Amino acid sequence: MSGDRITPSFDGKIIFLTGGSGFLGKVIIEKFLRCMPNLGGIWLLVRTKKGIDPQERLPVIFQNVIFDSVKKERGLDYMMKKVRAIPGDCSLLELGMSKEDRELVANNVNIIYHCAATIRFDEPLKRAALLNTRGTKLMIDLAKECKKLEFFGYMGTAYCHLNEKLLLEKEYPPPTDPYKVISACEWLDDDVIDSITPKILGDIPNTYAFTKALSESLVMESMKDIPSVVYRPSIIIPCWNEPIPGWTDNINGPTGLLIGAGKGVIRTMYCKQDGYGDFLPVDLAVNGIITSTWNFIGNKDHSKRIWHMVSSAEIKLSWQEIVDLGRWIVKNKLPLNGVLWYPGGSMKSSRLHHNIACFLYHWVPAYIIDALLFVLGYPPVLKRVQTRIQNGFEVFEYYTNHVWDFDNKNVLYLRAKLTEEETAKYKIDGHNVDIQEYFLNCVRAARLFILKETDDTIPAARRHMKIMWFVDKFCKTTFMLLMIYFVGGWIMRMLFGYSWND
Repeated sequence: MSGDRITPSFDGKIIFLTGGSGFLGKVIIEKFLRCMPNLGGIWLLVRTKKGIDPQERLPVIFQNVIFDSVKKERGLDYMMKKVRAIPGDCSLLELGMSKEDRELVANNVNIIYHCAATIRFDEPLKRAALLNTRGTKLMIDLAKECKKLEFFGYMGTAYCHLNEKLLLEKEYPPPTDPYKVISACEWLDDDVIDSITPKILGDIPNTYAFTKALSESLVMESMKDIPSVVYRPSIIIPCWNEPIPGWTDNINGPTGLLIGAGKGVIRTMYCKQDGYGDFLPVDLAVNGIITSTWNFIGNKDHSKRIWHMVSSAEIKLSWQEIVDLGRWIVKNKLPLNGVLWYPGGSMKSSRLHHNIACFLYHWVPAYIIDALLFVLGYPPVLKRVQTRIQNGFEVFEYYTNHVWDFDNKNVLYLRAKLTEEETAKYKIDGHNVDIQEYFLNCVRAARLFILKETDDTIPAARRHMKIMWFVDKFCKTTFMLLMIYFVGGWIMRMLFGYSWND
């Protein structure tokens, strides 16, 4: 078996995509534009933002460096002809679409990928439910109107059934009735919803997991009416290989951890050191979407409707290993500019130990540096940074102190179905991944594209890192001597009745 059967199966197809301006959405658009020249088109549901018309937002989206290779190979005009913006908003009734645009979509679209969602774990329940859950219901309603629909892919999450320590590729009951939650959020005031949110969530730690579980149940219910599938990706992280190794447009997940630790502002975490998360490079996620779509519409296999896009079944990387590797990279390979403290610290399995370290190494330095900045006439920043870090910890800690495993039989089945050419073009496995090189690329890309630290600043960053090493050693030595002085003096007074000063 040879050749590429996947690319031709999308010839002439029109894709309707929500969440196209987000991290995953950008990579989806780029992959289709780069690899599928005969695609009918990509239509994006785009909100009007700051008074800018959705169609006018496309050139802004295409300014991202991720599209550079497509622009160089095919040109911006090609991209603008292939991609069309449809004004709308998943948080609004009728998706905020005009009657004309709705008819246009219903009469022409072949494939729908619903990726729009708020991924903030601390999002108020009302907003999360209206965007994530009601938005999914409204997308299903639109899909039912589409006369040429061949595939509806819903982008869920592997972390929406948190009571299941081994998640199988099967349907699970929702935590409550999604229709009742939607109805309540539509007619109750925000403050009322906020007051009863803890009771509604129960043992579910955040509104993201709760509303995504509800949304998934709506898609499961729709499978009898439309050709829908559910994707359950794990934590989606920067690109592995394409189009730019290490590229991301955000500092969520491990990237934020690497930057925070590399800048010296994260010195302690309450976390199981040997626990592990499940991570999925975004380019593998996109390839999984494409190949599973082909399996449904090209291979005519309609039996597989739930897809786990995960990695921990094959690669287990503990939180401690991630932090150690990231710390080694920023110390020895790619130091960051403006480091506030030499990268160090550790993970704590004791919350008390963590809280003490957090006070000493996060809050005390933040207040001291902010006071110095205030005296020098600069606006204080460190307290605000530490507040954001602390808020992030509160959400992150639940996931770092629990471990889940995921079955992914469908993806393993699909890998065996692909030809050598298809495997190379639409890679959906982590074979031959070099973890050290991958995280090095992540730091390099974050340094360049997020922190805007160009390569010519690396020598200065290395010099600054050496200075911070001496400062760190001096402070630690001074602290130890002071502890010996005071504690030793106290012990001498308790045991012998005199201290150093007597």
